[in-house]
Amino acid sequence: MDIKKYAAEAIGTFWLTFAGCGSAVIAAGFPQVGIGLVGVSLAFGLSVVTMAYAIGHISGCHLNPAVTVGLAAGGRFPAGQILPYVIAQVAGAIVAAWLLYVIASGAPGFDVSKGFASNGYDAHSPGQYSMIVCFLTEVVMTMMFLFIIMGATHGRAPAGFAPLAIGLALVMIHLVSIPVTNTSVNPARSTGPALFVGGWAIAQLWLFWVAPLIGGALGGVIYRWLSEEPTGVVAGAKTA
Repeated sequence: MDIKKYAAEAIGTFWLTFAGCGSAVIAAGFPQVGIGLVGVSLAFGLSVVTMAYAIGHISGCHLNPAVTVGLAAGGRFPAGQILPYVIAQVAGAIVAAWLLYVIASGAPGFDVSKGFASNGYDAHSPGQYSMIVCFLTEVVMTMMFLFIIMGATHGRAPAGFAPLAIGLALVMIHLVSIPVTNTSVNPARSTGPALFVGGWAIAQLWLFWVAPLIGGALGGVIYRWLSEEPTGVVAGAKTA
């Protein structure tokens, strides 16, 4: 029965990657009416809000390997479920990137080498930020993201508002860090586009796995120390 949880994670991560990266690739710079940095930030946040309400009760709506690892580090998710969740998330992100590539390549002059919403550092950072700065940014942003997730899903937090808090947190993260790394805080979201860009995007992908995973684990551990009880598992409904 856990296959339903994995399917939910794949669908949810598909939506986050397709909607978020799609807003950057298709709509951000559209002549005269492009949505820009703020619009892309909102798209990522809204993708999480919508999916949290849609599948939160099924899988917990992680949509992100760093979230899964962070929740496990915080004692809120079984470690034995990390690998299948991560596989489902990465699969969903890859399918989303493929569909986005098919759609975006239908426009004259489309060039996947221009970035395709990939994350990068040094010359491939939107603001030309160094590798060390990009690494630090991804660690800190993911750490705070997990801290907020742990708090918003706490048993004593206001019921029903967790998706809004988490989605708004992701908007804020993007508003700050798009110029630095194009914002990852999610290894699955980074992997999908990188596979289609190839070259430098693949070579730099390691940072967007290592830094978010470290940050996620730190956020989970810190919040667990700050407020250990209650420790409800963020994994959706129990399976038979």
